[in-house]
Amino acid sequence: MMGPFVPCLDARRTSTSDMSALRILQLSMLLLLVNQSLDGHQDGTFSSSVKVSPSVSTASARAAPGLPEGSSLAPTRVVMNQTLVTEFLVLGFSEPPGLQTLLFLAFLLLYTVALLGNLLIVVVISSSPALHTPMYFFLVNLALVDILCTSTILPKLLVGMVASRTISYGGCMAQLFFFTWSMGAELLLFSAMAYDRYVAICRPLHYSALMGPQVCQLLAGVVWTVSLTNTGVNTGLLLRLPFCHSNVVEHFFCEIPPLLKLSCAPTHLNETMAFTADLFLAVGNFSVIMLSYGCIVGSILRIRSAAGKQRAFSTCSSHLLAVTMYYSTVIYTYIRPTSSYSLDKDKLVSVIYTSVAPSLNPLIYSLRNTEVKVALGRLLSYR
Repeated sequence: MMGPFVPCLDARRTSTSDMSALRILQLSMLLLLVNQSLDGHQDGTFSSSVKVSPSVSTASARAAPGLPEGSSLAPTRVVMNQTLVTEFLVLGFSEPPGLQTLLFLAFLLLYTVALLGNLLIVVVISSSPALHTPMYFFLVNLALVDILCTSTILPKLLVGMVASRTISYGGCMAQLFFFTWSMGAELLLFSAMAYDRYVAICRPLHYSALMGPQVCQLLAGVVWTVSLTNTGVNTGLLLRLPFCHSNVVEHFFCEIPPLLKLSCAPTHLNETMAFTADLFLAVGNFSVIMLSYGCIVGSILRIRSAAGKQRAFSTCSSHLLAVTMYYSTVIYTYIRPTSSYSLDKDKLVSVIYTSVAPSLNPLIYSLRNTEVKVALGRLLSYR
């Protein structure tokens, strides 16, 4: 009786079909080994050439600072021995629950005031022909910039306080793009408004020629174009960076300094461009504004009427206060190297130019103005 059939692997007795089966078996074992190697990478075992923080492990991420125990970081994607971030975890304000409620109400109030106040300025000035002057033309542009800024930052911050704090990679880059655009436009608009006041007070006889409709439109076009170019360059440079150290943004929104800290590639070019933009948009424009208001103060001092001096100084002082508050906080944030970024201190400073300033601008520049009050009264009585 013949025993059980045992396939022989001797090449002399193996048929062509048996050889094919053997090769398939060997390929299957090779694929199995490759899959096991990939599984090891996904569990946090990365190549020694890439240093990744343990907090970014996709299998079991530890809770980020300020998050409840058991919370995990946003998911990541493993490609070519690197962990590429697909979502960011925005820490926001890590405060006790009671204080979180107060912060939520405070930011909700700031957003409401900024949105309604600036919308009111746009409606009142647009509906009143008497206010169709260069000064109010720039105020409408400032109101639109403040609406863009607050609507880019505060709604997502409010949602993060009561729900998920994660934001997609694309959403983070979009937030950075529109915020940087609005910030650059506001810095340039302050200079245009200071120039308008300088011409009105120091060269009143030439005001119509120097600040005609075409000149105002040209200045506004330059403001939006230059700021758009600035945000396009800085956002484009940030898009080329890989984020593989961590996906935790130590801020309450996506801004250049905290995002640069997350990159595992050199950020010298990004820091240089941000520093250059800040020198031009912040330091340069602030110097122009101070020079303009210096000339304005000199003209005011030559006014003989005490009441005229007091009224002029009251207007200039409020404008200078708003400008100084905005420019100083922006310069402080962007003029320093990324390595000196401080979580709590920088978040507090950012609140001023993202939330407080846009809420105060309508009151400082428009709603205290008698002409605006009269136009608002007519609009309300007409309604």
